[in-house]
Amino acid sequence: MTYQEILAHIYGLGRFGMKPGLERITALLHALGNPQERTANVHVAGTNGKGSTAAFLAAILTNSGYRVGLFTSPHLSRFTERIRINGTEIGEEEVVVLAQRVMAAAPESTTFFEIVSAMAWLYFLEEGVDLAIMETGMGGRFDATNAATGILSIITPISLDHCAYLGETLADIAFEKAGIVKPERPVVLSAQTDEARNVVERHCLELASPLFHLGREFSAEWENDGLAYCGIGIELRGIKPGIAGRYQGENAACALAAAEILGGSGFPLAGESLKIGIEQAFWPGRMETVGDAPRILLDGAHNPAGGRALAHALQDVPRERLLLVAGVMADKDAEGIFSPLLPLTDRVFAVSPAIERALPSDQLARLFVALGMDVTDSGTVAAGIGQAMHEARPNDLILVCGSLYTVGEARAIIRGERFEPFRG
Repeated sequence: MTYQEILAHIYGLGRFGMKPGLERITALLHALGNPQERTANVHVAGTNGKGSTAAFLAAILTNSGYRVGLFTSPHLSRFTERIRINGTEIGEEEVVVLAQRVMAAAPESTTFFEIVSAMAWLYFLEEGVDLAIMETGMGGRFDATNAATGILSIITPISLDHCAYLGETLADIAFEKAGIVKPERPVVLSAQTDEARNVVERHCLELASPLFHLGREFSAEWENDGLAYCGIGIELRGIKPGIAGRYQGENAACALAAAEILGGSGFPLAGESLKIGIEQAFWPGRMETVGDAPRILLDGAHNPAGGRALAHALQDVPRERLLLVAGVMADKDAEGIFSPLLPLTDRVFAVSPAIERALPSDQLARLFVALGMDVTDSGTVAAGIGQAMHEARPNDLILVCGSLYTVGEARAIIRGERFEPFRG
């Protein structure tokens, strides 16, 4: 099978939806020799900031000389972005070989995400990584990545999202996210609401898992010369994170705390490598600026908490006008996502990314009209970007947000790269 044929096949598995439970992934990994248990794993769950936190930690460890696997989802433009070693994506030929091996061992009705998770672990094992950083796809307790016994868990901010699958309250969702916590293994916890924090704390207490909470065991704050980190055992100042946005300070702090803990668990790190790693980290589609006159800002905010964080971060971005290219999934709270941004916005271009779950652009445009905005129903992402660029003045800022799928398609268009729109 060719690379495109492989992708068509495994993407097709995603059409059957989520299937809670670890039985299939456990059986599949057993058939493959349990690669997940022959690699040290760090597990990252949460609603917002998972990818950025994982990228910060991966950069720290890579800068320290370790061979680091990073598994994330969804991808922005290419499937190969999901599986990386020291920042380098898996090759297409390797995807073909691995996918065929994994599919041959897979039980009936194995899902897309289970197939890809198994591919990642098998690849990391055979490429000799020192440590694998595994980001959950959704939730945690029944997520395929939870088939491994990790040496450390990180839980980033928890908010309402994927409620149809994870529960209607923050406590319900926190319970699912806390499912990645392993007995007697350390946990790094970002700032949380009281409701979510209480659930995680109770879970850690029951499992005798040491908990390191942002704002308690470690902290970070912005100073004139950058981010100041007061850690578990070290202090760093003047850090300038490579991933932009003031909200990234908390994600960087969690990665630094995780690195400190790993330093005492067989992965020694020099203090300077922690700072350099944070500053060299890169995560596409998160407060990423491309182009000039006008600038285009790409951000993956896709829920109300993300919208609020983005609105706050925009305070630090100079501009004349803000032109918003907005596209969102049909199952998301579009009004909640965009409402914090609308007081800052001069013009909206409603789009629909090339994915079945997308909200049609005309429906999104009607929402913006109801919210009192000047809006154009652009239809496609390409059309929305083109219309915004045509209207923009040199000092304007074009913001693309609402969904990682919208951002990924836009990024590929702007950079002239191939776009693989099918997702799992």
